[in-house]
Amino acid sequence: MTKAHCHFVTFSAYTHNYHQAIEELIQDMKKRSAHKEHSQIGEKLSKWKLFWRFPIIWMIAGAISIILVDASIRPLAEQVPGLLSLLLTLTMGFLAIMVYMLTMKYLARRSIPELSKKGAGFEAVMGVLTGVIFIALSTIIIVSLGGYTFQWVNGADKFTVLIVSIKAALGAAIVEELIFRGLMFQAINKLLGNSTGLAVTSLFFGIAHLGNTGATVWSAFAITLEAGILLGAAYLWRRNLWFVMGLHFSWNALEGVLGIPVSGHSSAGLFIVKVNGPSLLTGGDFGLEGSVVPVIISLLISIPMLYGAIRNRNLPTNLT
Repeated sequence: MTKAHCHFVTFSAYTHNYHQAIEELIQDMKKRSAHKEHSQIGEKLSKWKLFWRFPIIWMIAGAISIILVDASIRPLAEQVPGLLSLLLTLTMGFLAIMVYMLTMKYLARRSIPELSKKGAGFEAVMGVLTGVIFIALSTIIIVSLGGYTFQWVNGADKFTVLIVSIKAALGAAIVEELIFRGLMFQAINKLLGNSTGLAVTSLFFGIAHLGNTGATVWSAFAITLEAGILLGAAYLWRRNLWFVMGLHFSWNALEGVLGIPVSGHSSAGLFIVKVNGPSLLTGGDFGLEGSVVPVIISLLISIPMLYGAIRNRNLPTNLT
């Protein structure tokens, strides 16, 4: 082999090694770039997940979704008669519950013991009975003090009255409890604890009724105490929404059947209610919820519920 040929072979090997080194460097740069891109995407996804997992965010997202479900089906339910109307309301309730569960599972990333199927029927029935006792006792006291007199409506269509009362009460109970004792309470509880959660949900529940017919500052305050505190205490005691929805449902349904305005919403019940005396006793145009009587009774019921929740250590924990 000539000297020139040796130099050529050496140069070729050097050139080959040089190109190989360049290619390896380029590949390494590509890998680093891809890894950096992947890390950035991962970081963005992590930030996006953290954004949706922030309690106020999933609370708002869930509440808007439930309201949209309600707004899209409730008008249809009001336009059709009888059992079909009730069926549509049940469909709306089912979809609202599904939205709540999906929000909790995929956005909040938490378990959903408050809607456990185990014992749901028992809890709902117990809630219904509690609501019936509460409203019946409040009404009896107001009647005994001369605030209400009832006159049977001759020729009243009992079936229609029952269906309308049940439909209205069922829709309100499901939607309002999913939003207030469900989403809002869980979010505030996670951030600031149970006491603040109870206070905030009660306050907002009262404010939400300020736009109703016959509403006053007093009626909003009364709703805050009797409904906000009572329903919140019921949730803390039983740790599930079935009990609270049952209580809320029977509360509104019984008022509707009796013909008493439900938080300002007039109802065609089986009786004509004649109101006598001061609005502090009767609730005036706002209905029974504006009376001081159910406020006192609700607090008397709420206190043992809260005591029971603390004693049995049933206060919800911050689930993730």
